[in-house]
Amino acid sequence: MTEPLGVAVVGAGHMGADHVRRLARAVGGARLVAVADPDAARAEAAVAGLDGVRTHTDPLAALARPEVTAVLVASPDETHEEVLLAALARGLPVLCEKPLAPDPAAALRLVEAEARTGRRLVQVGFMRRYDTEYRRLKALLDSGGIGRPLLLHCRHRNVAPPPRFTSAMLITSSVAHEIDAARWLLGQEITAVTVARPRPSDLAPAGLLDPQLVLFETDGGALVDVEVFVSSGFGYQVTCEAVGERGSARVGDEHGMAVASGGGERREVAQDYLVRFADAYDREVRAWVAGARTGRVDGPSAWDGYAAAAVAEAGVRALESGGRVAVELAQRPDGYA
Repeated sequence: MTEPLGVAVVGAGHMGADHVRRLARAVGGARLVAVADPDAARAEAAVAGLDGVRTHTDPLAALARPEVTAVLVASPDETHEEVLLAALARGLPVLCEKPLAPDPAAALRLVEAEARTGRRLVQVGFMRRYDTEYRRLKALLDSGGIGRPLLLHCRHRNVAPPPRFTSAMLITSSVAHEIDAARWLLGQEITAVTVARPRPSDLAPAGLLDPQLVLFETDGGALVDVEVFVSSGFGYQVTCEAVGERGSARVGDEHGMAVASGGGERREVAQDYLVRFADAYDREVRAWVAGARTGRVDGPSAWDGYAAAAVAEAGVRALESGGRVAVELAQRPDGYA
């Protein structure tokens, strides 16, 4: 492809608007041609100051535009399946923000639909795979630099949850990133989930079980623990420590400026994921655009999206039951890479 990739962004909320900005100003090889959101005013606000970008309230109308050659999906979870199926029917490459779909059954339908096209078209937005620190940790583990990995210790903290955030969403929305990161870092599948619940923080909204401690078992014999705390009140923190047979490695601590004055030191803490992972999002979208222009979509696959959904579903069941829940994965469709 010699022409820029003509991208339609579906969803103009917090994440979608950030991708609009990114495609317009920080990513080469792509041209933003359409933005779709049921809130017409929000779509217009997202493209303010940008020339030649059409807005729609119907995402399928945006996808039908002839100049659209790729789709970035950042709309609410329950809308993903319809939009992705439409994109796959047109043979359009897609970058879909996680989750691929709100439940494993829908995610598997998308895997099967992609398999019927005979090629990779879907990339799921697990941006930690593009973060410099996480990539260094992955390279270290792959090289055997600390020996066989035994444990991953993860923290995932937010300042405050968004409106209508539920106890299950601590797993399906927040810990979904740790699910994918663990599978990718270790090269292993998660086979079982257990969730422990301390007394909820007084800062958590009424009824929200926050924080939670999530434990994953893998088919390679490793254990992964995740502290998820979305009402921390002070900042956005994501860390991961790998413990191997011959050493350990930790990422995620050194973010923000450190200021020393008056006999003490103060370190800034990022306030949200768009700040902490800004560079990772840029690299993710650049890689997707470059791949889509050459007809090759890499990165986290639809299968990775399905696997994350299956683990998250087991996690919700573990949260509700208080017990250990096995993860049930379907068989990959024939011919699916």
